[in-house]
Amino acid sequence: MLGPTGIRSGAERDTWCVAELGMTEHMPTAELLAAFGARGSLERMSGGRGLTWRAGDIVVRPVGDPEESTWKSRVLATLEGSDEFTVPRPIPDDRGAWVRDGWEAWEWIPGAADESRVDEIVHAGTAFHQSIAALPCPEFIAGSDDAWSRADRMAWGEDALPSSELLDLLAGAFRAVGSASQVIHGDLLGNVMFAPGRPPALIDWAPYWRPPGSGAAIAVVDAVCWHGHPLERIGDDRGVSDWGQLLVRALAFRIATLHLLGSWNQGHVERHRPVAAAIVELAKATV
Repeated sequence: MLGPTGIRSGAERDTWCVAELGMTEHMPTAELLAAFGARGSLERMSGGRGLTWRAGDIVVRPVGDPEESTWKSRVLATLEGSDEFTVPRPIPDDRGAWVRDGWEAWEWIPGAADESRVDEIVHAGTAFHQSIAALPCPEFIAGSDDAWSRADRMAWGEDALPSSELLDLLAGAFRAVGSASQVIHGDLLGNVMFAPGRPPALIDWAPYWRPPGSGAAIAVVDAVCWHGHPLERIGDDRGVSDWGQLLVRALAFRIATLHLLGSWNQGHVERHRPVAAAIVELAKATV
């Protein structure tokens, strides 16, 4: 769930959009479940602000942007997995549509997130990004106007950042990034599921059009700021090009999101200040 960190941008971005539409009290009807072929007792799942439900082997949840949901479903329906990662498969309704009455359905995958497994999460994300590298930029990305999408554009110099001490520090370290952009998963850390005997499963895809290493940088920044990953390991680039600059942009993105959500406070300043200082020094050293 979103909580005080404000770092989630996949399922939480969708549920934020759903909340804006006034759908937060909704639960799937029997007719909706039947349309997706869901059987079994209905169970409210943790996370997603209580809007995600499981019935047997199918998970249903309301969508934020039907265009984005349909695009992701079309991609993931045919994406080949590997020994390095897997993805849940989308479930069409009885008319062959990916969205029905504002809801989508997905294959339920066993497992649990583990934010301490940073290297494995980055590895799975890298494999996923390699598998989708040829995708063109979907039109909905440019039109997205939620807090996360706006913060992403701010972090990449496409819009003005909010005025704050740490964002000013980070923006002063911005330099050009040479890596080409592609569609990425911008919220890996809490959305890689681990289960014995199965490849890591990537869920709640939050698509952005950025250099592929951005997904890893955001995951590492999240791990350091919120999950006890050692700050001294933030320079481990794991073979990612432009690592210092990607970290600068990743932290600016997260801080800007907190500002736009109205949750930035002094506690956040103290939490992020040492991370920002270390990242800026790293960026300067790698110019």
